[in-house]
Amino acid sequence: MTITITEETDRIIPEVFNRIIKDVITYSVDFLKCPYECEVEVIYTDNDGIHEINKLERGIDAPTDVLSFPMLDFNMPADLSLVEENPAEYFNPETGEMLLGDIVLNLDRVTSQAKDYGHSEKRELAFLTAHSMLHLFGYDHMTDDQRIEMEKLQDEILNQRGYTRDYA
Repeated sequence: MTITITEETDRIIPEVFNRIIKDVITYSVDFLKCPYECEVEVIYTDNDGIHEINKLERGIDAPTDVLSFPMLDFNMPADLSLVEENPAEYFNPETGEMLLGDIVLNLDRVTSQAKDYGHSEKRELAFLTAHSMLHLFGYDHMTDDQRIEMEKLQDEILNQRGYTRDYA
């Protein structure tokens, strides 16, 4: 598993944040029963940085808490049949790892949402990472059924790793 973390912010990032991100990513891949080694890129940014990405990539003129850029195509969430049919499109030829996608985390929102929801920044970071990993595996929350399924999976991932609301 290759997890690349890039900092595009002036904030000082606690080392524990990197450990949490790596833990949640690695566990999510296993939890979703992905049989492949994966590559994921994580970018730390702030309100201004994610606002700019939102404008360029999504036509949305506002910051968000996290963005997910999946590299895979799915017929159904976590169904890797398209990947298996076209491996040249989805695997890094140098490493043999599946190119899962990119996660952009807004650290300003990690701080503000942790305060709003009454839990730690570490728990909020774990939540946003789990949420984004599900997006990278094709899950979405556009309908109530999708939202309910995604929330259930997020809760299972977070609870099984100990990132509950009281996690300090």
